[in-house]
Amino acid sequence: MYKSLRTNLPKEIMGFPDFPVPESDKSYLPAKDMLAFLQLYSDKNGVTPYIKFKHHVQLVKPKEGPDGELWDVSFKDLTTGVSETREYDYVFVCNGHYNTPFIPRIPGLKEFKGDVMHSHDYRVPEIFTGKRVLVIGAGPSGMDIALEVTSVAQKVVLSHHLSEPPRTVFPDNLVQKPDVERLDGNIANFKDGSEEEVDVVFLCTGYMYNFPFLHKSCGIVVEENCVEPLYKHLVNIHHPTMCLVGVPYYVCAFSMFDLQVRYYVRAIKGEFSLPTRQDMLRHWRQELRERAARGYSRRQAHMMGPDQERYYASLASEAGTKNLPPVITKIREESSIRFLHNLKHYRQDVYKIIDDDTYEVISNGKREILC
Repeated sequence: MYKSLRTNLPKEIMGFPDFPVPESDKSYLPAKDMLAFLQLYSDKNGVTPYIKFKHHVQLVKPKEGPDGELWDVSFKDLTTGVSETREYDYVFVCNGHYNTPFIPRIPGLKEFKGDVMHSHDYRVPEIFTGKRVLVIGAGPSGMDIALEVTSVAQKVVLSHHLSEPPRTVFPDNLVQKPDVERLDGNIANFKDGSEEEVDVVFLCTGYMYNFPFLHKSCGIVVEENCVEPLYKHLVNIHHPTMCLVGVPYYVCAFSMFDLQVRYYVRAIKGEFSLPTRQDMLRHWRQELRERAARGYSRRQAHMMGPDQERYYASLASEAGTKNLPPVITKIREESSIRFLHNLKHYRQDVYKIIDDDTYEVISNGKREILC
């Protein structure tokens, strides 16, 4: 994580339904504050003593037990070097998907004459002092980093394919370009026929799902960044005693994690029954077809965005749990719009939830009540 990193969503929608982020005078928090919040949540709920820190999971493999499916989980204690295998009834895979950088296939990238790096490795902007930097990708990190780097770089070229270009006002030393078609030496050629001479190619191109510890017998396959087969983007259809928490993106993350876990725990406890494997597989394939018909690529199989409310409702309805209040997704949508319109200042906005449908936002000293 880079030194200046702050949340790109307000803290008011980053807590858990039964455990909000503590009150403060800011809505967008630095990484250290979010870490402190997670530590507090873990301590308050008695989870911390059960966490095996500095342990590396090496292999997860299903097997038949006397009364049904079991799991062998092999892991290594990194402090002692000792490995062991333990047996479990259920496995929750919660390793996240922001640790394996996605490197796009750009002709000439391997032969590029300058420096190439991914946002995963970025910490401070000073390394770009006086350089001409090509930033590829305009997601939250790409936009943040491009703006920050303008403070030290000679020039920043922001390459993206956003259908709606950012309306924010960038410094004069930043220009926006369409996708890179190819790199020749240190010349970047763009799809509109223009070109720019650059010293650095900075990839803000996202990450890939990666589960290196899952044995092939787990039945989970990742192709074109689509994790399958998963029922509700959560349950391993081939082995329903395993779930993968947090796969969907463009969501209200912690609230979604909570909803997913409540759903799966209720299934484990027998408070509702998952469909048959055949029905779950049929549902998964139908969802992929429907998403494709609406223009989603296979790489976007788990992208929610405008679909997130429907996804949350489907989990809550099937499991018989309480759904997230509408105000959560309303604030997320509002903050996302403000991100595109005023990248430099949107993190100064302050939000307050009034009720399940209504919230308040203070921006530039102006107070608005929205519902």
